[in-house]
Amino acid sequence: MTKINPMWQQYPELVPNLTAVLALMKKHIHTDDRAVTEAILDMINSGGKLLRPAYCLLFSQFKPVDDKKMVALAASIETLHTATLIHDDVVDRALTRRNIATIQARFGQDVAVYAGDYLFVICFQLLANHTSDLRSIRQNAQGMEKILNGELSQKRMRYNYEMTIDDYLKQIQGKTAQLFGLACFVGAYESGNSLSFSRQCQKIGLNIGMAFQIMDDLLDYSQSTATLGKPVLEDVRQGVYSAPLLLALDQHQGEFIPYLEKRANMTAADIDVVTKLVTQYSGLEKAHALAASYTDKALKGLNKLPDIPAKASLLRLTKQLLQRQF
Repeated sequence: MTKINPMWQQYPELVPNLTAVLALMKKHIHTDDRAVTEAILDMINSGGKLLRPAYCLLFSQFKPVDDKKMVALAASIETLHTATLIHDDVVDRALTRRNIATIQARFGQDVAVYAGDYLFVICFQLLANHTSDLRSIRQNAQGMEKILNGELSQKRMRYNYEMTIDDYLKQIQGKTAQLFGLACFVGAYESGNSLSFSRQCQKIGLNIGMAFQIMDDLLDYSQSTATLGKPVLEDVRQGVYSAPLLLALDQHQGEFIPYLEKRANMTAADIDVVTKLVTQYSGLEKAHALAASYTDKALKGLNKLPDIPAKASLLRLTKQLLQRQF
């Protein structure tokens, strides 16, 4: 039996289709290597939030919708997301995600790269079989390009103490917000809405994605490894600087640099000092205010949309993301 994250019990209208999304993804996973197939399935079953397919499904409700088609397109979005996570774990040399061993930790980097590539193929198979025209495929390809550019920007900025909050916002607009925007666009456009309306939904999704990533980075400073399912603050040791640190670092570089310049050699004690400095200089408060500003933009956009039952769910879900603890 395919199970989805328990958070969706608050949205019973989404449960059948989100369950179908996971089932369809799993149906398409059948590589020639049984162990790799099982590893990919383990990742799909590991309790991801399914936010992107949920937004895709919710934005499809503004027109009468073919559930089977939209489930397939939502599955393509989540498959793309899963592929990017696998590749991220390779780049970051991550050993765990969602409290399970990553594919690269289990089978090596080469197998993980192939697994991610395989999921990209599945993503485009689903798109090719279920899109109404080439626009969604073109949009997907453009989204992937922006995601890659966001990742390359992050790589280029590693260990850069002069990195600004604007640099960070450009990064996350590529690596995270684009996929939220794509999910909202595909949901709206492929259910028969106009291009202008679908672009409006895409903009809302971009703002949701920005808020989501800022909150994700904030939680890295305030939650435990067990809660988040990944090592907290490992990004700092790897030279990936996010909103809480950058907002605290802005006028207090001198206090941070003796620790940050140790790079990968930062100790647990060093990380603890950096965390305390981020808190002392209001990095967490400022990051939360920044996430709230993007959430407010998303909510204003949502309030302009037609009043349908799905709109209430969109508003509620978007507000909840700002208050989440995981």
